[in-house]
Amino acid sequence: MRTGLIAKKLGMTRIYREDGTHVPVTVMQIDNCQVLGQRTAETSGYTALQLGAGEKKAKRVNRAERGQFAAVNVAPKAKVAEFRVSEDNMIDIGAELSAEHFVPGQKVDVTGETIGKGFAGAMKRHNFGGLRATHGVSVSHRSHGSTGQRQDPGRVFKGKKMAGHMGAKQRTTQNIEVVRIDAGRNLVLLKGAIPGPKGGWVLIRDAIKRELPAEAPKPGALRGKAEAAPAEVSEDKGAE
Repeated sequence: MRTGLIAKKLGMTRIYREDGTHVPVTVMQIDNCQVLGQRTAETSGYTALQLGAGEKKAKRVNRAERGQFAAVNVAPKAKVAEFRVSEDNMIDIGAELSAEHFVPGQKVDVTGETIGKGFAGAMKRHNFGGLRATHGVSVSHRSHGSTGQRQDPGRVFKGKKMAGHMGAKQRTTQNIEVVRIDAGRNLVLLKGAIPGPKGGWVLIRDAIKRELPAEAPKPGALRGKAEAAPAEVSEDKGAE
């Protein structure tokens, strides 16, 4: 089991395949994704890597976090996350991971936080059809209708779909295809939509329901190392 990557969502565009068909893609940037710490079975009871991505002003980091970043000689990071890995896929602290960690055609699982919508009604939040436009319905066309039964049970069941806070939830989309890798700009182009707003941070992992391609680098692709697939990169002119 390899580590994942922390990526920043830049937005959506489309690219054209060799046969002329176009594919909608979400552009993900791997922004200074470095290893900050290791979790081993001896010290923590499990094996994992702590990664950090992006940049953060030192004055916006508390003293405890500042000491942790200084201990590994890494600049403060905007996003920090842990990825479970196997013992044979550990990476040295301070190493910077590249977009070539993934390969075109590979399936990945993406975790992000959905766009917050605030307080929303039942029709928008749960796709209710609403009440009738006439036949006695007055000033309550978009209401959710009845929420309970009669005297027995005499209460509203937990989990009842009603109006409330919508969005801002952690969601994972599985089996998303990696369409293209731009190693020069450290970009990963994923097919379709990805949960989260533009500029938001997401976690990209190898798909747990698909086989890892044989050409995927292990334990990972590091920046500054030999390019894994220069032919694929040279054909990529970026997102049009």
